[in-house]
Amino acid sequence: MSASKSSLAALTLGAIGIVYGDIGTSVLYALKVVFSSGLIAFTPDNVYGILSMVFWSVTVIVSLKYVTLILRADYNGEGGLIAMLTLASQAVKDRPPLRRVLLMVGIFGTAIFYGDGVITPAISVLSAIEGLELITPRVHPFIIPAALVILFALFFVQKFGTGGIGRFFGPITLTWFFVLAMLGITQIARHPTILYAVSPHYALDFILGNPGTAFLLLGALVLTVTGAEALYADMGHFGKKPIRLAWFSVVMPSLLLNYFGQGALLLEDPSAVSNPFYLMVPPQLREWALLPLVVLATAATVIASQALLTAAFSVTKQAIQLGYLPRMVIRHTSVREAGQIYIPAINWFLFAAIVLAIGLFRNSTALASAYGIVVTMDMLITTVLTFFVIRYAWKLPLALCVAATGLFFVIDLFFVASNMLKIVDGGWFPVLIGIFVFTIMLTWKRGRRLLADKQHADAIDLRSFLDAVFISPPARVEGTAVFLTAEAGAVPNALLHNLKHNKVLHENNLFVTVRNHETPWIGLDKRIEITPLGHDCWQVIVNYGFKNDPDLPAALEPVRNRGCLMETMNTSYFLSRDVVVPTLGGGMAAWREKLFAQMHHNASAAADFLNLPSNAVVELGSKVEI
Repeated sequence: MSASKSSLAALTLGAIGIVYGDIGTSVLYALKVVFSSGLIAFTPDNVYGILSMVFWSVTVIVSLKYVTLILRADYNGEGGLIAMLTLASQAVKDRPPLRRVLLMVGIFGTAIFYGDGVITPAISVLSAIEGLELITPRVHPFIIPAALVILFALFFVQKFGTGGIGRFFGPITLTWFFVLAMLGITQIARHPTILYAVSPHYALDFILGNPGTAFLLLGALVLTVTGAEALYADMGHFGKKPIRLAWFSVVMPSLLLNYFGQGALLLEDPSAVSNPFYLMVPPQLREWALLPLVVLATAATVIASQALLTAAFSVTKQAIQLGYLPRMVIRHTSVREAGQIYIPAINWFLFAAIVLAIGLFRNSTALASAYGIVVTMDMLITTVLTFFVIRYAWKLPLALCVAATGLFFVIDLFFVASNMLKIVDGGWFPVLIGIFVFTIMLTWKRGRRLLADKQHADAIDLRSFLDAVFISPPARVEGTAVFLTAEAGAVPNALLHNLKHNKVLHENNLFVTVRNHETPWIGLDKRIEITPLGHDCWQVIVNYGFKNDPDLPAALEPVRNRGCLMETMNTSYFLSRDVVVPTLGGGMAAWREKLFAQMHHNASAAADFLNLPSNAVVELGSKVEI
């Protein structure tokens, strides 16, 4: 019992540090953007109305939708949009047209996540450092350089892993939420009537009295719930109970106290709209308290950015294993935690996009115009996929499914529609990133299918080929050869090249096909399938889920028990690196065929993706026209 309680406490602290970093830093800029928009006057009724909308947005979207409903839709304990997509697509697999539509919607949602991965670190770190201007305006020219230096340091240290500093995330973020609550309580004590804003009639009165303005303000109010999707994505790391406990016991109360505290401050001093978060510090304490608060806020935003970076690496790895992105170099930064990975290409792509975003928008208020669109799109897509999960996977009655998701769908739709108005003001930037990644994902998936069809049409049956070869067998050399082939039962090009040029076969030969499945985890008992082909040759199929950590040498260990003597220093891995030649009039537009050919050419070797020893890989190629 004691160990269980200790584990729950540790997981809850970890959830506070990792899961809620993004939504926990929204207090830095959310109300500032709402009230500085110029759309509403600083009247008590308007302040009460906005705070009531904030309270009910957080309650309905985060507490009811994500914490109560969405966390129930786990796939073998895993969460996130890819897990939700897998659940939904498998639930409607007997309806191929619908399944194709859901796959497109889900993959688009995954693609636009990268847009969020650019805006979140930029706006969070900038908004934290902007607090220095309250200490002295002379630091203004140094705000952007300081933000870029901090972000560069964050991205640079990714290659070393986060295991060493990760243990501090929970305590620092817990301290951050404690400070949020204390700042809010200090202001609420001066105007306790601000708590009346929890009544929904203030929100309804504001919406009915100002329908157009309320609709426009949804684009800014969404900033109070950005990061809610993270608690579902990180469910596999912490579990449902710690995430729910962290939300209701620490995060939600702290956030709401701070928002209400900012509202109380604005009732007393409308000029505080320039930076209501930092100005909540009592005047007599600002001389010594502002700088530590800026440092703590910066640490919190860096932690929030780190959590998003970790999620980006994880999502990329899953997309690669599902066949929607080309293979990339994946570095493991921990010998104990398989989930701690580093993908250089994604790391520096995001950093370059963040530098561009900061250069274009210059401050957190301008960045807020670009923020929210991709987040609300992801929320809407999650709601749509949830309907198909509870209807077709859980087999719940249609009326109950509509009731459970209908309200969330309408709310998400209004948020998306409002944020679409920000396209011209900066929303185009993350959407453009999402469309770019979406195009890459669809092109790679389609190109791989065309390539597989072409190779299948030209394939030679492996068993028949071996029988023919051993009528007059070539010389055998010591050791084991592992031939990697995309299609089981077909002769790999690498084998043909080896026979043609070297005129030998190894003592043992494994023909290995790696299959990635739409399931998070595949256990060791189902990891490999072995079929003897005779002549000391075996067909081996290695199965991975999209959350498994590919390690081909480790997966092939059980082959030793089947009569194949594999020695690490005497095993050669043969990989056929096909050269793709695009042909006009094929299965894709000409520009997409050329794009796929270039991606295929630039894709990293399987040694990086399957954890093969790089010095054991022999690259042999052939031309394939698509």
